[in-house]
Amino acid sequence: MLNVPTQSFPAPGSQQRVAPSGQSGRNKVALKPGHSLMDWIRFSKSGKDLTGLRGRLIEVTQEELQKHNTRDDCWTCIRGMVYNVTPYMDYHPGGEDELMKAAGVDGTELFDQVHRWVNYESMLKECLVGRMATAIKATIPPPPPPTALAPPISVAPPPDKDSRPRYDWFQTDVSVHLVIYAKRKIPSAGCSVVDLEAGVLRVEVLLGKMSYMIHLRLADEVEGNVSVHTAFSVGKIQVTIRKQAKGKWISLGQPLEFHNTFLRKKDRALYYRECVLVSKTEVNHNTYVYRLQLPRGSVRHVPVGKHVYLKALIQDTEVVRPYTPVDPDLAAASNHSSQDSDLYLMIKVYPDGVFTPHLNSLHIGDHISVSGPEGPFSLRPLRDVTHLYLLAAGTGFTPMARLIRVALQDINTIRKTKLLFLNRQEADILWHSELDDLAANDERFEVDYVLSEPGESWTGRKGRVDEGMLKDFLCRPDGSKCYVCVCGPTAFTELTIGLLKQQGFSEDELHAFQG
Repeated sequence: MLNVPTQSFPAPGSQQRVAPSGQSGRNKVALKPGHSLMDWIRFSKSGKDLTGLRGRLIEVTQEELQKHNTRDDCWTCIRGMVYNVTPYMDYHPGGEDELMKAAGVDGTELFDQVHRWVNYESMLKECLVGRMATAIKATIPPPPPPTALAPPISVAPPPDKDSRPRYDWFQTDVSVHLVIYAKRKIPSAGCSVVDLEAGVLRVEVLLGKMSYMIHLRLADEVEGNVSVHTAFSVGKIQVTIRKQAKGKWISLGQPLEFHNTFLRKKDRALYYRECVLVSKTEVNHNTYVYRLQLPRGSVRHVPVGKHVYLKALIQDTEVVRPYTPVDPDLAAASNHSSQDSDLYLMIKVYPDGVFTPHLNSLHIGDHISVSGPEGPFSLRPLRDVTHLYLLAAGTGFTPMARLIRVALQDINTIRKTKLLFLNRQEADILWHSELDDLAANDERFEVDYVLSEPGESWTGRKGRVDEGMLKDFLCRPDGSKCYVCVCGPTAFTELTIGLLKQQGFSEDELHAFQG
């Protein structure tokens, strides 16, 4: 019998869903009626033979794969497994042309560039033809588990070898302390993800596009809680754990896979923990803030501009969606403690959607899987910025919420932060009164609302984003340094980025959050 391996999701080496500048990576097309994700789930569970092999799994040679390269007979290979994606053509959100790029060939690289958030194994399970007889393209294996507490393994390290993080540890009779030296300043929102479970300690420190990891089976039994203290200005993180029994440890513990490694963040597989829904607060008629509590032994500091993935099993299919955390409110304190790492997610519920109705059906106390922080956004380009412009449509406001707070509280060079917030109707504006209050109380912040379907009483801007609107909203005072962030539906983001480039903004002055 063919042994079908279980791949980790998402796979290492893939791209983030959030792309820099105008590189969206994902172009959605209008699907025919009856061809939504939920329709595909129903169709794939209907019992129809989607492979044409009557349930058999076969080994596929490269020559055989290459034969199936047409619209009506399309096979592709992802990580050594071959799928007949012909029946999926009309359901693919990226359209037929995008899927045909991988027809008859190894589509792993293309898939990784644009679909990191999709669990293809679950989505295409009924389309599985079999395994490649020989690998089409050699992949770089992950580094083997170190056998001792060795210096960090690094893939494409920063130019200065001394800039690599390092760690040390010390102990008392009742506690053990792990200290990580990041060798750079740490953003006030934090950058550490700590998980202690069944005696295994996993610490990941997110440093720009890089990730430093500690992964150990601790030398002796410990209490289940951890505390994390960060010295932001000197770049030091201290993780403290209480021992179950007094005494001295000979070592910190046994290294596990990827211990003491310094890798590109995109080369690490996602790591999920089960979180508990502790509250749901209404923001407007269709949007809520869901507060999720991490399990005991977990501390998760999500850097500004990063997102997390929520994962749920819906009709026996694993569905994953990315969401950007917000603070509890616009004036929330920037520093996080080990007792305050709950996640607040502002999410619009789509009645005809797949994921959000499931999320909205959860009761207080129910669980949902949540990944660690993801995404390439960095605060580094904002260090010398004087004018920050934020262009948001709908729930594209969510990454802007924390950006507003950090611009006003933490970055002294920014003299003006302006938000252009586009919605259909006035009732759709998120945190309307909070934004108005902030603008009234802080002269460095301005907000301008635009409605595409305004009511008769609306006196503000009307219409959709265009060249004239952006020219009116954006200004470049003499001697200023500007930066623009854009987030919203794909069509809005791509149009806006194009208009901004026409107005002279360079790639280095733009960041597009792709949703």
